[in-house]
Amino acid sequence: MNNIQLLYVANNVTGKAVACQQSLLFLIQVADLDYHKQVEVLWAGEDGVWHFLPALFNRKAEDGWEYWQAEIVFPPQPHAEIPGDIRFALRLQAAGTEYWDNNEGGDYFSGAGSGGRLTGAASILQLSHAEQLQDGQHSVPIKLAVDAALEIEKVTIHWTIDNWQHSHTTSCRRQAQRKSASKALYAGLHLAQVWSGRIRVGEAFRLQYSISCESKEQTLWDNNAGQNYTLSRTPLRLLILNLHCYQEDEQDRKFWQIANAIDELGADVVCLQEVAEYWNDGRGDWPSNSANIINQRLPQPFHLYTDWSHLGFDKFREGVAILSRHPLAEQEARYVSDSHDAYSIHSRKVVSARIKVPYIGTLDVFSAHLSWWEDGFQQQFQRLSAWANGKRSAEVDATLLCGDFNIAAGSTGYELVVNGHQYEDQYLAANAPALFQQIFRVNDAHWQDYLADDYRIDYIFMDKDSGLRASSARTVFTEQDYGPVSDHCGYLMTFEPL
Repeated sequence: MNNIQLLYVANNVTGKAVACQQSLLFLIQVADLDYHKQVEVLWAGEDGVWHFLPALFNRKAEDGWEYWQAEIVFPPQPHAEIPGDIRFALRLQAAGTEYWDNNEGGDYFSGAGSGGRLTGAASILQLSHAEQLQDGQHSVPIKLAVDAALEIEKVTIHWTIDNWQHSHTTSCRRQAQRKSASKALYAGLHLAQVWSGRIRVGEAFRLQYSISCESKEQTLWDNNAGQNYTLSRTPLRLLILNLHCYQEDEQDRKFWQIANAIDELGADVVCLQEVAEYWNDGRGDWPSNSANIINQRLPQPFHLYTDWSHLGFDKFREGVAILSRHPLAEQEARYVSDSHDAYSIHSRKVVSARIKVPYIGTLDVFSAHLSWWEDGFQQQFQRLSAWANGKRSAEVDATLLCGDFNIAAGSTGYELVVNGHQYEDQYLAANAPALFQQIFRVNDAHWQDYLADDYRIDYIFMDKDSGLRASSARTVFTEQDYGPVSDHCGYLMTFEPL
C-alpha cells in the first residue's frame, strides 16, 4: 500500500451564477513515518494554474496510519471566478523522502458541483469525527460518506453517554446528489452518498457510538474496527505539591515556575502543603502568603482557600491550601491532630472544600499535611477519614484526600490506609493498575514487597465508592519536568467519570 492515499474528495458549488461559492475537501490516509511530515494537495482549476494546499492532521487511524484533511472555500463574490473542475494529486514529505498519490500518473479529476467521491480504499468513511467534546458543546454532528454502489437505504447512529447502560438511536438523512458526469473522467473514484445526523449529548462527559448502514441485502457497520468511536470532555486535572515553607533558594523564581506549570498543565484544582506567610506576632501577613503569591501570578487567578496550623521554622504561619478554577463551597478547616497548639509542629490542620466541576461532578477535596507515623499519623488519618465520610451525600460524586501524608508507600501507615478498605492510592491506579488490584482489591499477603522501591509520601487517596477513575498520573517538578521547586516533587493526576 502507498504511504499516502486519497480516501475522499468533495467538490461542492452553491449559490447563484453571479455569486457562486465553491468548496473543496480532501480526506487523506497517511502512513505515520515520521513526526515531522508535510502533506499537501497539488491542484489546478479550469484556468490550468497549479496550487499547493496544505493538509492538517485530522485523527489517528489503526495500524500506524493517520487521517489528514485539506479544505478550501472560495466565498461568493459578484462576478468572481471559481476554480470549477479541478485536477489534483497528493504529496507526502517525511524522513527526507517524497511520496505521491497521483492516480497512477493520471491525476484525479473532480467536477464542479459533483459532490463527494470515494476511492476503493474505503466504502464507508466518516467525514466529521472529532476526538473531544468541547466546553459548551451540547450536540455532535455526524457526517458519513458511503459508496453509492452499496445502495444503502438507512443509516442509524447507535450511541450512549453512560457506557452502554442505556443506548439510543438517531437516524441520519441522505443529502441530495447531482447527476454524475462521464465515468471516464472519474477514474479511481466512486460516487458517494453523504448521510448526516446529530447526537444530542447535553452535559454528558463522554459519548460512544457506532453507525449501521442498511441496504435490502445487508447491514454494514462503521464501529472503529470494533472499538466504537469515543468523544469525551477534558478530564479533571488535579495537582498536589508541598511548597517547603519558604526554605528554597531563588524562592521567588520558583513561585513563578509553579504558577507557569499550573497554567501550562491546565490544572483545575491544586492542593498545596507547607504554605507559609510571615508570622507577624501570630497575625500573619497575607501579601507574603505563598499560595496567594502563586495564585496572583496565574493569568486568571483561581478561587483560593487556605488556613494555617502552627509556627514553622520559627518565623512563618505554616498551613495548607486549595486553589480551584471552579468556585469553592462549604469551605472548612479543622485540626485532625491531638494538639491544637500553634507553637507545636505536631498541630496539623486540614482544609476542605466542595467543588462542582462541569461535566465531572461534585467533589469533596481535602488538602492535608499529616504527621509521621510515630508522631500521630494514625489518629490524624482516622479523624480525617471520619470527617470526609461525614460529609458524603448523594450529591457528592467523589471524595479526594490530597497532599503530604508523611508515610512511605508500603509502610505501616500505608498499611493502615490499605486495611481500611475505603481510600485507595490513585497514582498506583493510573500508573500500575495490576499492582493496584493486588494491593487494594485482592489484598495479596506479599503486597508490601512490591512497593519496596516506591518512596512516595505524597498521595491522592480517593474513596473507592467514588464515581471517578484516575486516567493518568504524572510526576512533575523534577529535573526532567518543570524543574525542582521544593524538597518534594509534585503529582498531576487526571480523573474521568466512570
